[in-house]
Amino acid sequence: MTDDILRMRGITKTFPGVKALQDVNLSVRRGEIHAICGENGAGKSTLMKVLSGVYPHGSYEGEITFDGRPCAFSNIRQSEHRGIVIIHQELMLCQQLSIAENIYLGNEQASRWLIDWNRTNHAAAGLMERVGLRENPVIPVGDLGVGKQQLVEIAKALSKQVKLLILDEPTAALNDEDSAHLLDLVRGLREDGITSVIISHKLNEVAAIADSISILRDGRMIETLDMATDQVTEDRIIAGMVGRDLEHRFPPHESTIGEEVFRVEDWTVHSPTQLDRVVVSGVNLRLRRGEIVGLAGLMGAGRTELAMSLFGRTYGANISGRVYVNGRQVQIKTVRDAIDHGIAYATEDRKRYGLNLIEDIKRNVSAANLSKLARRGWVNDHEEFRVADSFRGSMNIKAPSVLSPTGKLSGGNQQKVVLSKWIFTNPDVLILDEPTRGIDIGAKFEIYTIINRLADEGKAVLVISSELPELLGLCDRIYALSEGRITGEVPREDATQERLMQYMMKGQDELR
Repeated sequence: MTDDILRMRGITKTFPGVKALQDVNLSVRRGEIHAICGENGAGKSTLMKVLSGVYPHGSYEGEITFDGRPCAFSNIRQSEHRGIVIIHQELMLCQQLSIAENIYLGNEQASRWLIDWNRTNHAAAGLMERVGLRENPVIPVGDLGVGKQQLVEIAKALSKQVKLLILDEPTAALNDEDSAHLLDLVRGLREDGITSVIISHKLNEVAAIADSISILRDGRMIETLDMATDQVTEDRIIAGMVGRDLEHRFPPHESTIGEEVFRVEDWTVHSPTQLDRVVVSGVNLRLRRGEIVGLAGLMGAGRTELAMSLFGRTYGANISGRVYVNGRQVQIKTVRDAIDHGIAYATEDRKRYGLNLIEDIKRNVSAANLSKLARRGWVNDHEEFRVADSFRGSMNIKAPSVLSPTGKLSGGNQQKVVLSKWIFTNPDVLILDEPTRGIDIGAKFEIYTIINRLADEGKAVLVISSELPELLGLCDRIYALSEGRITGEVPREDATQERLMQYMMKGQDELR
């Protein structure tokens, strides 16, 4: 008999008009890493919120047993007292407080009603060392990057004597290096006897780290796979998630490529903080109407820096080179210049730079082209509503109304709002930086379909992606970037992951 630390039986959770979970059973073995996969809306986060007491006992049906004892948590504090700690995708940290204060917030190291700061900082330093965070415990959390903030959350969990650690999309906002460090840390926690449950859309990471994988679809548990005994492939996981076999993860598309619409010559960009460091060096590229072009490169190769510098010089210093739009050289010194010349850029960080999350869909869609809706300085509210609602339909944005807050939408639907905003500017050139980061396989397919449709409308699309299979499945032609230089250009028919990786790993010595 397996030693299960967690058993959930017959879990059913209903919201008004929606059955989010229906008769779900889940077993997690002691000391394993257990992944939960499913499309957005499948019920993954809801199930974990039931477990952790975010949804209290009595608000759902079913039984939970943890560490051999039944659970009836009324709040998250009770679950943490038993050793269940959840780290949400949106980190629950106070940016102005120090690392140590965040780690022990609600669990203060005090004596005689006074916080012992020496003990707090010393204990925090020990936990930080355990998770590989080499910072001063007194610096504000807001001074850290997202990857290090994730480590603070894990250190905080360790301070609560965690037995079961739940991580909801822990690497969604991390770069490759931070993701790898976080996954190594979770493996190390397994060696220490800590059980982990990971919710993730990144199937390659799931396959690399998980001992077991449970698949949810439409609020039901489809199956649980044992990585040691079952023949688990990404295709099998996807089939369970979407309810059908996917012979192709990308919609079929026949490109109709026209004349050149965008060309960059000898584009060079220096770091804005280290003026002697060249970030983008002598780049030449071209885009044609109806063409989807990929830009591949390892982290730090300069992909985003290139895109941002082209989009109104929003990144970089001492920028030189030439840009041609429809065969005519243009000067693009501001974002307004870029938009006026038919260039749009969808950032890789949609939550921070692409959207106003506290505003509704309507305001986000219109934000980049308000002048089109205004007369004499006043925005026509009815026309703004009509435009946004038309995009809600054509882009299949799943929301009851364009007055819905954008921050409440799933990642895939937020990305559709970002695309709607830029399509509304009627661009000839769309630069899409990591357009499917942090969204599920079904939403990815929809985004790919939208990109194909944009190309069919005659737009030139440049797709920047860290996922080589995505570029191979989507693009007509792919550039490889290494250390700020274009190292190769490969047409679709000749492109392979191996060939692209060879170009992406070329160093400066090979380029000379």
